[in-house]
Amino acid sequence: MAKKRTSPSARKQSKRAPAAPLTRLGIKRILVPIDFSEHSKNALKYAIPYAVQFKARLDLLYVVEPTIYPADFSFGQVGFPNIEEELRKRGDEELNALLRNEIKGRVPAQAAVRTGKPFYEIYEYARENNVDLIIIATHGHTGVEHIIFGSTVEKVVRKSPCPVLVVRNSEQ
Repeated sequence: MAKKRTSPSARKQSKRAPAAPLTRLGIKRILVPIDFSEHSKNALKYAIPYAVQFKARLDLLYVVEPTIYPADFSFGQVGFPNIEEELRKRGDEELNALLRNEIKGRVPAQAAVRTGKPFYEIYEYARENNVDLIIIATHGHTGVEHIIFGSTVEKVVRKSPCPVLVVRNSEQ
């Protein structure tokens, strides 16, 4: 019977110790910014299996942008605190509905509502709460819309204190 020949590199590989199992990524907290669009709800659908797999806590965050309208040149800007408070209340109700209907107790989860610029509030929440991963949806604005509205996702990716998983919408 002929002896099987092996190359020197194959002999070196066979003498190596078996590969160590992959270490856990240490994802304990996942933040999902929600604006109640179908895109952001789709990001939540991505986040739930990640949270289950890593036994992580899910944080849902809704950001109410301050409502300021120019009145006229003599009075300056006028804010509408009642509208903001109503948006906060409605946001809290909707977040709790998502906790009940989508997450259904499969993983620990909590919801928060903040007021401010979305990218900044997402960044601050992630930093303050030691978030390990942000899963966020892109709305796919291009051209003039992108120039006018900017991209919250783009700013979150650039400034984030942790990795960001961007979920594209299915129409792109």
